[in-house]
Amino acid sequence: MIREKISAVLQGTTANKGIAFGKISFLKRATDTDAKVHVDNTDSEIERFEKARLHAIAQLSALYEASLEKLGEQNAVVFQIHQMMLDDPDYVSSIKKLIVKEEANAEYAVTKVARRFEKQFLEMDNDYMRGRAADVIDISRRVKEILMMHAGKLKKHGISFDNSGPIILATDDLVPSETVQLDSKKVTGIITSLGSTRSHTAIFARTMGIPTIVCVGDSLTPDLEGKYAILDGNSGYIYIEPDEGTITRYSEMKKTDDAQHSHLEEFRGKETVTRSGRSIRLYANSGSLADIDLIKASDAEGIGLFRSEYIYMQAHDYPTEDEQFAIYKKVLQGMGKKKAIIRTLDIGADKTAEYFMLKPEENPAMGVRAIRLCLTNKALFKTQLRALYRASVFGNLSIMVPMITSVEEVIECKRIIEDIKVELKAQELEFADNVEFGIMVETPAAALISDELAPLVDFFSIGTNDLTQFTLAADRQNADLGTYLNPYHHAVVRLIETTIKNGHAAGIWVGICGELASDEKFLGKLIQLGIDEMSVVPSSVLTLRAKIASLG
Repeated sequence: MIREKISAVLQGTTANKGIAFGKISFLKRATDTDAKVHVDNTDSEIERFEKARLHAIAQLSALYEASLEKLGEQNAVVFQIHQMMLDDPDYVSSIKKLIVKEEANAEYAVTKVARRFEKQFLEMDNDYMRGRAADVIDISRRVKEILMMHAGKLKKHGISFDNSGPIILATDDLVPSETVQLDSKKVTGIITSLGSTRSHTAIFARTMGIPTIVCVGDSLTPDLEGKYAILDGNSGYIYIEPDEGTITRYSEMKKTDDAQHSHLEEFRGKETVTRSGRSIRLYANSGSLADIDLIKASDAEGIGLFRSEYIYMQAHDYPTEDEQFAIYKKVLQGMGKKKAIIRTLDIGADKTAEYFMLKPEENPAMGVRAIRLCLTNKALFKTQLRALYRASVFGNLSIMVPMITSVEEVIECKRIIEDIKVELKAQELEFADNVEFGIMVETPAAALISDELAPLVDFFSIGTNDLTQFTLAADRQNADLGTYLNPYHHAVVRLIETTIKNGHAAGIWVGICGELASDEKFLGKLIQLGIDEMSVVPSSVLTLRAKIASLG
């Protein structure tokens, strides 16, 4: 075996899969100025800032229009959000007050305020709000560069690279406006020392088809400038100055990847249909508001599982009805006419929050969790349901309840919902009349009495992760039991089959939202069993649509 000679190998986190070749070129930004300069006329300095701010808003408006075709409306909207951020009273007044208080130049004031806002966002528990840190840096950098241009200290606004020809762009991080301006014919890949797979930049990179690796850390050093590299977005590795054997191997891999990607893109915007013409609803799973752009970019037909418990897990106290309403409203508005199935609170087992003060349990996976917790604390449950129904007028909402084991639990849930509808009507608060109500089938009990449960609901969603562990008595949190946790076990498959048959007999649709839904090896069996809907990770959508199209 010939040993490959590579000068260095860097490792990070994949933000967009794919293989890229090119010389590493570090992003060259306009020189940032943090220097504090005394100004005698603060009114004049505030006027300088205002002119730059309005100029930045005009640039962002043009950038939004230019991005519509390149990224689609769901992604381009970030530049409208940036315009609104530049109009935010707290942001604007903080800069003006600092100019007056410290008799300082506008560039310094913008930098100092931006860093304070960035720190506040990064310290928040909510992933979506942490993502706003990059946005405030983006808008502030834009304003500073305009200030420098107006002062004659900067000839050109924007970004540049040292290398010509195909490059792998390297930087600490990218902001949305920088990412959207990249030429994907020249920039073959992106490496960042910081960053996040959930950021706008990562989403834009996926939309633009640029292989991207983030969180490389301190190993991304300036001395790599100009060195030839291979970026393997499938594994998260970057090979610096690879030998001919490595180049040949990855060239062949890229040919295969490009052919597969081209084939998958043929299925974008199309229905998910088998060769025999049977339609399957192909939805995506979501854990937060930050996933909505990613789900849209994936071309999923809707959200099959929105895990509402993360709203609670990211809060310091019980989220109020209005706080939840605002989130659910944004989810539904973000999805437009597409269905969004929101699962009610599934706190307990491996997911909890300190303020719930849940008692320690010997086996929390089978303890007071999910619907059991909600029916024990009905005020908690009613708050969530009221928020959901109030938000229902803003989109296509379905609600599903986890961990059902009995008919009585379903009847009690429906009674609470009817009480809530009466309350909302009395308060003259609008809600939709067509909200589907479903349950998760993730216990053997629910599967075995699915014939009794089906007439009470609009749909079933099979949660194969819990169904497998409960059926096989194998804790999925225990790494030593991996060999026992077999989702293909005949007992698990029979429970899935029973659930689908009983659901169809009652005239309701049946979906699946566990990991088994993304399993290409089991896909044919699911289609054969008659599954109607599948909810998977966004990155699997096009792959599964293509696979389903090849099945009978």
